[in-house]
Amino acid sequence: MAIIKETALVYCEGQFGLLDGKTAAGLVRHSELYTILGIIDSLRAGSDAGEVLGEPCNGIPIFATLDEALRQFPSVPDCYIYGKAPLEAHIPPDERQSILDAMEKGMTIINGLHQFFSEDAEFVRVAAQHHVEIKDIRKPPQLKDLHVFTGQISRVTVPVIAVLGTDCACGKMTTAIELNKILNGLGIKSVLVATGQTSLIQGARYGVSIDALTSQFVIGEIENSVLQAFDHECPDIILVEGQSAVSHPAFMSSLGILKGSMPDGIILQHPPARKVRCDFPNLMMPTVESEIRLIESISPAKVMAIALSHENMIEAEVHRAIEHYEKQLQLPTTDVLTYGCQKLVQTLIQHFPKLAQKLTQKLKQENPEKMPVLEMR
Repeated sequence: MAIIKETALVYCEGQFGLLDGKTAAGLVRHSELYTILGIIDSLRAGSDAGEVLGEPCNGIPIFATLDEALRQFPSVPDCYIYGKAPLEAHIPPDERQSILDAMEKGMTIINGLHQFFSEDAEFVRVAAQHHVEIKDIRKPPQLKDLHVFTGQISRVTVPVIAVLGTDCACGKMTTAIELNKILNGLGIKSVLVATGQTSLIQGARYGVSIDALTSQFVIGEIENSVLQAFDHECPDIILVEGQSAVSHPAFMSSLGILKGSMPDGIILQHPPARKVRCDFPNLMMPTVESEIRLIESISPAKVMAIALSHENMIEAEVHRAIEHYEKQLQLPTTDVLTYGCQKLVQTLIQHFPKLAQKLTQKLKQENPEKMPVLEMR
């Protein structure tokens, strides 16, 4: 059954196109639940959202204010999405009014922060007054519904691939989503397990925002999400979205993902031009080599391929980085937003023969010339 998308405006004041605007950027690129009508960011008002992201224009305008946006539409959009993902858990005081204004207009509030709007007395009162809903995406399940690790992950008989990274906000989710779409388009049934708020807002059917969980349940919830995807979807492959980095001193999420999903392989995302960790200017970025050594020292899974983020890089620099990593590490390397997922797909079918069989079946039904995804670049 096709999902009827709701219309939405995404609030991203001062951050669209920057690291803390990753939720808004993710929704602009992909959303199964919402039709994004516009972005609110006064610093980039008048621009096209795709253009700001360094991509083709996509017809999603950026507005200075909520009122300016609403004047452009024949009816009020269904939803108002808070599209920033700051390190801080709470919204600043000057942003409260924008949320109140949206509720007064009758818009459902979609919130991905650790601060739960549904537990804020003023927000609850105004929402009730205007008969609108508040959805706190990061709010964890009730205690009775949480899971601890059981070991049942061992009965998953399809490849599980974790998309990890060397830092936060470096493209892990984007690579996972693009690869998931391509695999399904090729006739290989792929299911994405979400581990963060953005992919859940985008419409991932399985997963939980793991950084909002008590540590006792992180590994078990990841295991349970993979099991649910396996049992309910009968997939050919399961992709697990990564969070942060195994080496990052501030976050534990990647360790939980490795333990809970017990992946059969890993794709490692890396931003070559980034010198210091996102939001931590005193912490230098790790090398790809050091991250691989750390991952493979605590997991039996191997890093199978490298995916790059081209932030602050021109295409010639991306091309040189790809050549460098392929020569130094002997691992297929690409930038999925620039060059697509061809190398990643090729790597998967080389490592997992059943995926190659599924693809062969698909190719027998269609003209092989329609399958450029298999070409290596």
